Parts: sequence; structure tokens; C-alpha cells
Amino acid sequence: MKKLSLFVLLCLPFLLAAQSGKVLETRTVKSAILKMDRKYAVYLPAGYDESDISYPVLYLLHGSGDDHTGWVQFGQVQHIADKAIAKGKAGPMIVVMPDANTGVKGYFNDIQGNFNYEDFFFKELIPHIEKTYRVRSDRHYRAISGLSMGGGGTLFYTLHHPEIFAAAAPLSASTGSWEYEQFVARLKNINAKINDEQIQAYFNRHNIEQLLKNASADDLKKIKEVRWYISCGDDDFLYEGNSLLHIAFRKSEIPHEYRIKDGGHTWTYWRMELPLVMEFVSKSFMQY
Repeated sequence: MKKLSLFVLLCLPFLLAAQSGKVLETRTVKSAILKMDRKYAVYLPAGYDESDISYPVLYLLHGSGDDHTGWVQFGQVQHIADKAIAKGKAGPMIVVMPDANTGVKGYFNDIQGNFNYEDFFFKELIPHIEKTYRVRSDRHYRAISGLSMGGGGTLFYTLHHPEIFAAAAPLSASTGSWEYEQFVARLKNINAKINDEQIQAYFNRHNIEQLLKNASADDLKKIKEVRWYISCGDDDFLYEGNSLLHIAFRKSEIPHEYRIKDGGHTWTYWRMELPLVMEFVSKSFMQY
């Protein structure tokens, strides 16, 4: 019995390792749209290399000041994903973490079309991921989440392309400008040459109320078909925008989960939320 126990003890690290996924921290994709190579990190679940199974995918966006390594280093994505999957809280999935902090910071297209990151994301990054990894390409197996600036990316990407995602989980989201005058002042401060017509068009595309107001009946139907999980800490400085997002969704009768929890704009909060996000999107992947 002692010999058997010793054998199990000696083998335990190898057994645990065999159940672990892996993170490829820095991979690149060539972008003709952005005229540069773009970096991303990717989490592959345990068993990926030993099977021919295709997996659902979660695009996980970092916040301002971080890059594609933020969720790896500070968010502990490998540990949290391995644990959530091993416990059966989430199904095996691939997690893609793109870099939006090279050249120009942010997930949206430039107002003058000089740096179109959003176009890159949909036209180049997603096709690259689906060509390079065993990813299920149907929208029912594609989800998106992110924190702060990445929460804003999550929110507007899904509102712009609701046919692309089964689930969206903006965390502590930067929800953009709610007042047109503030929006104009901010953009004019950045670039005084921007004209009023450009500003109005950009505002209509990056203001939640305008997006919902101008959405066609078909687009609004698709937005309502997305499973939404919105979360923000009660001490987060972005609490007001997230509250207004909740109200705007309620007024438009968009089903969503809205969670205000103890916490601030911190990695402690986002690490707490990540396993819940993975559980939430997994239910979408399994046709919950």
C-alpha cells in the first residue's frame, strides 16, 4: 500500500500536467489592413494536441495600458480556465487574446480611416484564428468578453456585428460618450481638422442609445438573440456608464444579466469574474 501511495504521489505532477491546457503567449498575424504584424496570445485546452476535436472560441480583450499578455500575466487565464474546465463549470474552449496596444491604442476604427482595428479584427484576425486552430466557425460557438477598454470593444463589436457572436460579456466596460457635446469636445481636442459630419457619423456608431435607436428590426432581433452578461464593481469609476447601459438595454427590451458586485476597477475583480464568464458562454455553446 505504501509503495502504491508513493507511486501515485510521484505521478501526481505528471497527471496534473496532463490535465492542463497551455498558453502560447506571443503569436503573430500579418495585417494588410493595418500594414503590420499583430500579436495575440492563445489558450489551448488540455488534450488539444492529442485530439482532432474542434473547439468553441472566446475572444478575450485586454484593457487600456495592457496588451495581449495582460490576461495571461495578471488575469491568470491558464490557471482559471484549467480549473473551470476541470470542475465542469465550463466546457473546453480556445481563448484568443489579441493585442490592441501597438501603433494606435484601442479596438475601433480611426475616425478618419487611418487605422482600422475593428476591420482587422473581423476581416483578418477571426479568419486567421479559424484557419490556424481547430475552431468551430459557426456563431453559436463564438463568444467575446473583455475588461474596461476591452469591455467597450466587447460591447460595440457585438452591437455592430450581433450575427457574429452567441454571447458577449463586457466587464467594467468603457461604454463611450453618452452626451454628443462631450463627444465633440473630446474629438476636436484630439484632431481639430475633423468635420461635423465625420463626428456625427462616428458618434452614431459609438453611442449605445443611437445604435439601438437606429438599428433595423432585423439587427435588433439579432442583438436580442445574443446572450449578454454585464458586470461592474460597485466601487468602479465606470459604474455610471454601466448603469446607463443596463437602462438602455431594459428600454430596448434586450435580455441580459446585469451584475453589480463588491469590487473596483481591479484585476482582483476581473479574475473573480473570468470563471463566471467562461461558465456563462459555455451555456451558449451548449445551446442552453
